[in-house]
Amino acid sequence: MNSTGIDIGWIEGDMIIALPMMLCLIGFATFWFVSKATKINDGSVKNVLFTKYWGLLTMGIIPAVIALTLMPQYSLADYGLTYISASMITSLVATLILAALTMPLAFMSAKKPSHQVNYPQIREKNWTRSLVLKNSLGWSAYLMGYEFLFRGILLFPLVDAMGVWPAIAINTAMYSATHIPKGLDETIGAAFLGVVLCLITLMTGTIWVAVVVHIIMALTNSFSSVYHNPQMKFVK
Repeated sequence: MNSTGIDIGWIEGDMIIALPMMLCLIGFATFWFVSKATKINDGSVKNVLFTKYWGLLTMGIIPAVIALTLMPQYSLADYGLTYISASMITSLVATLILAALTMPLAFMSAKKPSHQVNYPQIREKNWTRSLVLKNSLGWSAYLMGYEFLFRGILLFPLVDAMGVWPAIAINTAMYSATHIPKGLDETIGAAFLGVVLCLITLMTGTIWVAVVVHIIMALTNSFSSVYHNPQMKFVK
């Protein structure tokens, strides 16, 4: 018996709030704990690439299937996976500005010895063109799933149900929390970037700025870390 007087019954509209948050939690947690398993988290090319495509599956493909099934009123386009010609210029300008701001920061951060302990995630000493391509494709696949989950599934339905700023607050809090294991700097940076990417996503109606900017940041960070690491080098 409920003695508090609070109605704990499931009501109309609960699904578009509860499901995105649960998909975000379960999708990221599934990715994280598998990718950090001792047998997988060894820095080898094979295992690092496995974790990237595993992230695409657990944070992109599976949540998309579940969301489309349980919330049929939303299509992939409603989650920002679409092309909108009217916002193309805005998307391009936003991408260029964010890239210009974040790339130098990533390059400078890669100089720190503490940073080089964890990056690049692939711990090969010789980086061939083939490895550069594999690393780029892996990051692109992972971040496609990651951004679709956070800036798509976790954003648009919550905006419809709660309004812009409550949705951005929840989105940014969860997004920033995923960076806690990476340290204070990345957690704070993610909080700021999370708000910016949410606003741009809502302004453009697509997730593409978030996807492209995140890929640019990841690859700049990865290849800058190789460049600054005295034990690694690019080879033909």
